[in-house]
Amino acid sequence: MEPEKIAELVERGEEHLFYVSGAWQRKRLEVLEADRWECQVHRERGRYRRAELVHHVIHLRDRPELGLEDFYVDEEGVKHRQLVSVCRKCHETVCHPERMRKVGREGLVLEERWD
Repeated sequence: MEPEKIAELVERGEEHLFYVSGAWQRKRLEVLEADRWECQVHRERGRYRRAELVHHVIHLRDRPELGLEDFYVDEEGVKHRQLVSVCRKCHETVCHPERMRKVGREGLVLEERWD
C-alpha cells in the first residue's frame, strides 16, 4: 500500500481499512516474528510476555507515511523503531495511556441512600 493511499484513508477517518489490509497484515506478522512474539515493553523490564499487537510509535494519524515503516529518524538524525511488538495490556497502558479512564476522587460522586 502506497503512503499516499494510507494518508487518504487517515484523512477520511477510515484507518480501519489500513489495519485490515494485506499490506498491514504482512508487515504486522513480519514485526512480530522479528521480535519473536515478545512484548518489547516487558522485555525492556527484564520480563517476558507474549506480544499480540504491533504499535506505531508515531501514531498513524500523525504520520501516515510511516504506516508501514520499521524505523523513523527524529529531528536530530537519530534512528528509532517505528513499529514495536507489544502485549495488549502494554498497548493500552504504556502506548496509549490517554485511553485509560481518568476518574479521580473528585470525579466520582455517589448519592447516599438509606432505603
